[in-house]
Amino acid sequence: MCNPATQEVEVDPVLESDSALGSDDMYAPPLISPSSRVLIDPSARRQSYSTSLASSVEEYKVEHGRRFHAYREGAYNFPNDDKEQDRLDMVHHMQILAKGNKLFLAPLSSPPKRILDVGTGTGIWAIEAGDAYPDAEIVGNDLSPIQPRWVPPNVRFEVDDVESDWPVRDFFDLVHVRYMAGSIADWPRLFRQAFAATKPGGWAEFSDYEMKYYSDDGSMPDDSYMKKLAELLVEGCDKIGRTVSPGPSLKGWMEQAGFTNIKQEICKLPMGAWPKDKTMKQIGAFNFVQTYEGLEAFVLAVFTRILGWTADEVQIFIAKCRADMKKKDVHMVLNFYVVYGQRPEEEDPKTEA
Repeated sequence: MCNPATQEVEVDPVLESDSALGSDDMYAPPLISPSSRVLIDPSARRQSYSTSLASSVEEYKVEHGRRFHAYREGAYNFPNDDKEQDRLDMVHHMQILAKGNKLFLAPLSSPPKRILDVGTGTGIWAIEAGDAYPDAEIVGNDLSPIQPRWVPPNVRFEVDDVESDWPVRDFFDLVHVRYMAGSIADWPRLFRQAFAATKPGGWAEFSDYEMKYYSDDGSMPDDSYMKKLAELLVEGCDKIGRTVSPGPSLKGWMEQAGFTNIKQEICKLPMGAWPKDKTMKQIGAFNFVQTYEGLEAFVLAVFTRILGWTADEVQIFIAKCRADMKKKDVHMVLNFYVVYGQRPEEEDPKTEA
């Protein structure tokens, strides 16, 4: 399924090129047939939120050259501009590879009919789910209306704050939540709401990171700037009560919410094309590019808004991190947690959202 965290990633003794990125074809997106798409009227999407909010959700603010959402400002301290959207799509492909080319790992007994994609971002997961399950109804929600207008006919998007009350109960066959690190103030409540929205017998799957860069072979020095980056991100997000390292806690939160048949998988994501295994090499190539290009997105708002850094200090720090990333004798990895569980057919009546 994925390279487990207990297994060391084998290093390729002979890299195919001097580039840590791998070949260009590693980044080719999946082919999508235009015939499988319908055009969404933007006004239809506005029906998911009140007229009084219609302008605020489509307003953005620019800080230090990056665009951020304005709706529920501060709930998400990362950009939503085109550059960040491209990076998020790359993260999607990397995570799909880590899951063995599967959209989800939860063992549904039959094809899902209703799926909720929480924090859908660019909508790429929901769109691919719509293609994979044409008879299913797919709903994706997010703070920013950045999803494409051409989508499968069974996919729709809503603008919403996932930490607000969810109106739907006992409805979805699958609730899918991933990559919400740094954006959730009350994780246990998010799990309770996911539990309530899942129909009895349905499944929920959460995927996220442990914000800690390390190496199995001791090649990553203690004074690495990437280690410092992770520590500062954790410090900054903890100050505002939105952990950027939720991965290790996902299983416990799922148990507390009342899910059963819970399984956790911990995948190692290498940084760079140094692994010997072909799939791990491809994952590492994706991870290198999305991290190298995304460093500014990771730290800009957190470091300037919360830790009090200047924009110039941030750029100098990013340059040092990128220099560390280019060291080919350092075999950096990051743990990615996938946790899924089932809502019982009959549960304790005390379980509430």
